[in-house]
Amino acid sequence: MPRIAYVNGRYVKHSDAMVHVEDRGYQFADGVYEVCEVRHGLIVDLTRHLDRLNRSLGELRIAWPMSRAALIHVIRETLRRNHVRYGLFNLQVTRGVARRDHVFPAPGTPSSIVVTAKSTDPSIIAKKNANGIKAITVRDNRWDRVDIKSVGLLSNALARQQAKEAGAQEAIYIDHNGMVKEGAATNVWIVDSDGNLVTRPAEHGILRGITRTTLIDVAAKLELPIVERFFSVEEMMAAREVFITAATSICFPVVAIDGETIANGHPGSVSQKIREAFFDVAEKTAI
Repeated sequence: MPRIAYVNGRYVKHSDAMVHVEDRGYQFADGVYEVCEVRHGLIVDLTRHLDRLNRSLGELRIAWPMSRAALIHVIRETLRRNHVRYGLFNLQVTRGVARRDHVFPAPGTPSSIVVTAKSTDPSIIAKKNANGIKAITVRDNRWDRVDIKSVGLLSNALARQQAKEAGAQEAIYIDHNGMVKEGAATNVWIVDSDGNLVTRPAEHGILRGITRTTLIDVAAKLELPIVERFFSVEEMMAAREVFITAATSICFPVVAIDGETIANGHPGSVSQKIREAFFDVAEKTAI
């Protein structure tokens, strides 16, 4: 069956889905997005994703394209029409369509919205968890407001391409002081020499990942100590474990960075415990 997308009030074939040439998302990357996992036919952490969408829209002064309740209905319907039980949905909201001009369009210009959904193969995720992934480090050259989940992802795309060309799966941004920030599409964690779970504070300079937030709840349930603090590349390279978190992967162990082996070169026990407990702790919304 053909994939179905929701575009500005209509469910259409994915292959026929289009946005206007003067949509500000296309012209200026003037929009925000969210990606949310679906597992066992249940949407994972939907409330937190929509809360973050609300924050991103507010920070950029973009109006909601519809009520929250209506958006939840659209998300569910898009997932149903695409028969997704394991996979994800992606929603994108832009400031809308207007004559190309850097300043905001006239008040009342409706926001644009696109919702897509697709199935994924859980065995691919399982293989990466079993084997671990490789990463590289890159200097952070993004704009200052990376706490907003903006569609402006050119730097991230270039970093991911650099990682791919190096035989790795993720690029980890490093700030001008040599401290670890986050991955191109993930948050970064280490298990330090004292056995603490460590991640950079999310008040400024990184995105407050939804999986990151739920992982803190998971760690509390497992009675794992968590510290939110800055840590250096050197500390990361010497850590007991390094792993990355994101909605589409939950928790991937990192076994090598910049060609150097992390710990014993195999996925660690802490990330495995977190991954196994995650779904039980996360919010689950029926489609």
